[in-house]
Amino acid sequence: MKRRLSVLFVCMGNICRSPLAEAAFRQAAARHGLDVHVDSAGTGNWHVGDPPDRRARAVARQNGIDIDRYRARVVTERDFHDFTHVIAMDHANLEHLSRMRPADGAADLSLLLDHVAHRKGAAVVDPYYGTAEDFAITWRDVSEGAEALALHLKTCG
Repeated sequence: MKRRLSVLFVCMGNICRSPLAEAAFRQAAARHGLDVHVDSAGTGNWHVGDPPDRRARAVARQNGIDIDRYRARVVTERDFHDFTHVIAMDHANLEHLSRMRPADGAADLSLLLDHVAHRKGAAVVDPYYGTAEDFAITWRDVSEGAEALALHLKTCG
């Protein structure tokens, strides 16, 4: 029996990039009629239980999405069993995830922008120390990645 599609987006603190990717992907999945479980997490524990950064919430709201109820959590080894896809925002988080992945972890592991043909290997830049414009750029990146990932999952499962 085929497992239900499930995607976990991962960045460092789970307050900027990964919640924005989660939100963008939820929107793309709904648009494409995908039945998929979606969540996000961080590799670090600094913000556990916190809502997304106010600037992330603002850019999501500007794009018609409310992420105020999201809460940061830390990625666990169990996530590699519970999700079919674990998607990192950058190379450092991808390396961290590769190291912590259990030998029997079944989730596919990739960078978000690997799913965008002309951006394979590129990272979603962390806007944390930036401005509202940096968050807008991050939103564009995660939206492009989310759309490409949704199309890939729709056709390939």
